[in-house]
Amino acid sequence: MSTPSTPTQQVLAPDELRPPGRWIALTVLVLAVLLVAVDATVLGLATPFLSEDLKPTGTQLLWIGDVYSFVIAGLLVSMGSLGDRIGRKKLLLSGAVAFGAVSVLNAYATGPAMMIVARALLGVAGATLMPSTLALIRNLFHDPRERSLAIGIWGAMASAGAAVGPVVGGVLLEHFWWGSVFLINLPVMAVLVVVGIKMIPESKNPAPGPWDLPSVVFSLVGVVGVVYAVKEAAAHGVSWGVVAAGVAGVLALVRFVQRQFRLPAPLLDMRLFHHRGFSGAVLADLLTILGLSGLVFFLSQFLQLVQGRSPLEAGLAELPAAVGAVVAGLLAGRAARRFSVRAVVSGGLAGIGLALAVVTVIHQETAYPLLGAVLLVVGVGAGLSFTVTADVILSSVPKEHAGSASAVSETAYELGAALGIALLGSIVTGVYRGFDTPGGVPGPVTAAAHESLGGAVEASQALPAPQAHALVSAAQHAFVDGLGAAAAVGAAVLLATAVAAWFLLRGQRLEDGTGHP
Repeated sequence: MSTPSTPTQQVLAPDELRPPGRWIALTVLVLAVLLVAVDATVLGLATPFLSEDLKPTGTQLLWIGDVYSFVIAGLLVSMGSLGDRIGRKKLLLSGAVAFGAVSVLNAYATGPAMMIVARALLGVAGATLMPSTLALIRNLFHDPRERSLAIGIWGAMASAGAAVGPVVGGVLLEHFWWGSVFLINLPVMAVLVVVGIKMIPESKNPAPGPWDLPSVVFSLVGVVGVVYAVKEAAAHGVSWGVVAAGVAGVLALVRFVQRQFRLPAPLLDMRLFHHRGFSGAVLADLLTILGLSGLVFFLSQFLQLVQGRSPLEAGLAELPAAVGAVVAGLLAGRAARRFSVRAVVSGGLAGIGLALAVVTVIHQETAYPLLGAVLLVVGVGAGLSFTVTADVILSSVPKEHAGSASAVSETAYELGAALGIALLGSIVTGVYRGFDTPGGVPGPVTAAAHESLGGAVEASQALPAPQAHALVSAAQHAFVDGLGAAAAVGAAVLLATAVAAWFLLRGQRLEDGTGHP
């Protein structure tokens, strides 16, 4: 007999179970995933060039890196619910057009403030893409095994984007200015819109109820307020402004939850969290990304500014992570059915944690084979964990609520990314700023060098060669020390999450039916 969480299986005929054109539609959907993943990774690669041109402070640089995640995390639940109401295809294609247009604004930003605003607007557009793609997969693939494979492909393409971004970005950065890495979004968006209009079927909740604007405001204010408070407290210590932002965020989230329980058609059905597998998968996603993201954000800078690799070399050096994630993502569903959901997820998280522990001992002369092996293990662990947790989250809810469920999954991902960059990034920055400047370096150069490693490299060009070498060397050692400290915290978070997932996902299984009762 079918479980309550998958009522659609009781009534589907074979043709409905496997609708024609579903794989072509999936190909179009993963273009959006590829786009968002490419956008995230090329920013990290372009950071040294962006720092040289726009000259942001260390705090501004962190904001450029994480404001996209702040905004997208605050809006994902609202946009997922909006897609359930107006149609996921309509929301996806509208968001794709907006994403392409705002990418141009990012490419031609003329200062740090403009870049931060442009990244925030890109987050608004990006919030429409990810929940729509996962929700449409839930409604395209009713057969559980096919859906697991489709989600694996979806996750693999996100990982492929992590590989394509640095490589393509590296080529562009060696021949063009840093803004070109954003313009690669335009042809991908054009293909998505043109093909998607014909190939993606529309789907939405047949009885959604109104879209509650107060809930949208509470969600946005709550998430952004809390994440901002955490970021500022980690970077600059506790102040009255930070406390006020945090309290306002918490109060807004409390009001959001209270309002959802009272509404006949809530923006987010809080009863989803009564499902232990759903809650465990969401928590695993959030903490995993928190442990990983801050480290990944600074890895490209390590490869380029510490080890002296070109942008293209740095992109190629990161390929093992993407290869591991692609392969593991495609095999994750089969592995979870062969062993168990909790074994695959906990094993993947533990692997990432151990790999991050190894990062604590790297130094400027660390040979690439060790770095490549670490990246490969991280990719395999992430591919296993994220694919299975996404499958658990989607299969825990009826398909009419797929947008909301997908949005929760993506919110956990983006919130974890924002918190990870804020907390772990602040650890790197805090340790870095403590290095001793060599004697005789002028005050303005010292100040610029302590803002960021990119700033130190740029400022050193005004010094005599011996003095410049001493300054850059001191800055590089401080950066590596900060990277090691952040990796240690990330490793502890991942290993603790692996243990928590083992208990929270106890007894959880992926669906194994073929669409009949």
